[in-house]
Amino acid sequence: MRTIIEPFKIKMVEPIQMTTREQRQAIMVKAGYNPFLIPAEDVLIDLLTDSGTSAMSAEQWAAMMRGDESYAGARSFTRFETVVKSLTGLRHIIPTHQGRAAERILFSVIGGPGKVIPSNTHFDTTRANIEHGGAEAIDLIDPRNTDPTFRAPFKGNMDVPALERLIEEVGRDNVPLVMMTITNNATGGQPVSMANLKAVRAVCDRYGLPMFIDAARFAENAWFIQQREEGFKDKSLRQIAHEIFAMANGVTMSAKKDALVNIGGFLALDDDDLAMQCRSVLILTEGFPTYGGLAGRDLEAIAQGLEEILDPDYMRYRIRSVEFLGEKLIEAGVPIFEPPGGHAIYIDAKRFLPHIPAEQFPGQALMAALYLEGGVRSCEIGSVMFGRYDAEGRFHGAPNELVRLAIPRRVYTQSHIEYLIEVVIEVFQNRAQIRGLKFAYEAPVLRHFMSTFTPV
Repeated sequence: MRTIIEPFKIKMVEPIQMTTREQRQAIMVKAGYNPFLIPAEDVLIDLLTDSGTSAMSAEQWAAMMRGDESYAGARSFTRFETVVKSLTGLRHIIPTHQGRAAERILFSVIGGPGKVIPSNTHFDTTRANIEHGGAEAIDLIDPRNTDPTFRAPFKGNMDVPALERLIEEVGRDNVPLVMMTITNNATGGQPVSMANLKAVRAVCDRYGLPMFIDAARFAENAWFIQQREEGFKDKSLRQIAHEIFAMANGVTMSAKKDALVNIGGFLALDDDDLAMQCRSVLILTEGFPTYGGLAGRDLEAIAQGLEEILDPDYMRYRIRSVEFLGEKLIEAGVPIFEPPGGHAIYIDAKRFLPHIPAEQFPGQALMAALYLEGGVRSCEIGSVMFGRYDAEGRFHGAPNELVRLAIPRRVYTQSHIEYLIEVVIEVFQNRAQIRGLKFAYEAPVLRHFMSTFTPV
């Protein structure tokens, strides 16, 4: 097979400010060993997130010029609504400034004390918005699928028997909905199979529960279904996406991922009463229902991005570029969460740095080392993000200590990825020198964003 090239040409460039190791050391200390607090201009390869970091296409920029900035009833909303309805089949389309705004609105209406929200795995903002209102966020995933070394085609699947047990245990009336995250970001960016979605839908039908989809990376999930699941090879990505959304009673989406834009999201619903309640909250905090905290030009860009993301040539390049990175790291002995996911490679910091215990945050320490070595910014998904304190104040580490290398869409070239591989391998070869970290300041909510650290 020939090299899979980027299915686009570069039309505009942004310079990268080169830094020395000594400069990066001073920058890291000033940022409290937290990559979120490093100025972007001091980063060479920015893999902190794939959210809002895409390079938009010429057609998206052209669409932005057509943006209608009318406060109410703008034609840009009409185009946005038409595209999202066509994709999801849901009747009520509520724009928001990003995915967490959709989550906050939804869970402020249906959540609250005593409520339990099950998911295959909740990501950080979803969990925070559920718990902020007093509800409990429960992850239900087969324990085998949390093992980084276990290989399976759909490690993002929900544990369906566990879902039924949970509903029986807490009572159907205490479960307002079942959430499915595709792909499963907190568990290695792993996809969910169509068979698993149908099995969860069947449980929801038996108990009369709505099923919602966190669709931030729905197109990548559709690609994996097409490539890995029997019976879908001859279906288009759009057909597979329609089949996924046909099972949903609602969708939350951060358009900053698979809609290829820098800001935006939406909440899509089929329940008239719930939609009215959500729009009422939206008006209080986001804006009028036909703009939802976004400019008309943003709505145009999202609509165009949702059309482009299902291009098979783009998706082939997208998944292969991430797969290439994973293969090269595995060849060098670097432990990662296998198999490679769709939007990111997750380095297994627990195996990478076995001498650093969970309470000294191996993932955070590895992130600091990657930045120091090569100016690479990454994201910890481990005990800083998901570690917990028990009733006696004892700290309990997360099940996995991962460092996510999230690849922005249409931003970096092959040479950037090859440089990244060299940096990771260099750090791996000198891993015994890396020390753990402790909190200098521990933020009370979503602590990975604002906490600072100091070396142990």
